[in-house]
Amino acid sequence: MATVAELMEANLLKVFNERDDERRAKAIAETYAAGVEFADPEGFVTGHEALNAKARGLLDQSPGFVFSPAGPVLVNHDLGHLAWQLGPEGAPPVVRGIDVALIKDGVIEKLYTMLLPA
Repeated sequence: MATVAELMEANLLKVFNERDDERRAKAIAETYAAGVEFADPEGFVTGHEALNAKARGLLDQSPGFVFSPAGPVLVNHDLGHLAWQLGPEGAPPVVRGIDVALIKDGVIEKLYTMLLPA
């Protein structure tokens, strides 16, 4: 069973940073509950397919950009927190944010993304 830290890293790097649809779908199946709930400033989605579409859409609108951690994963029991940044590889980020996830039964059940001011 994955740790909270491993799930947070998989969320960022194996899902939201993965441009290959097949690898991303596999990571989603391993990382999230079937009914995962995801909320960000743009809206709310539920389930693996909707989360996959959300990740694909973000990647499609930012070609050449990569997500990377902006600090360590913080863990409090079943809650994970990870700061991240997005921008062209090797250049300063253009977007920064944090992910907060509620873990249940070894997978992410709820995920909240907040954008940080520039």
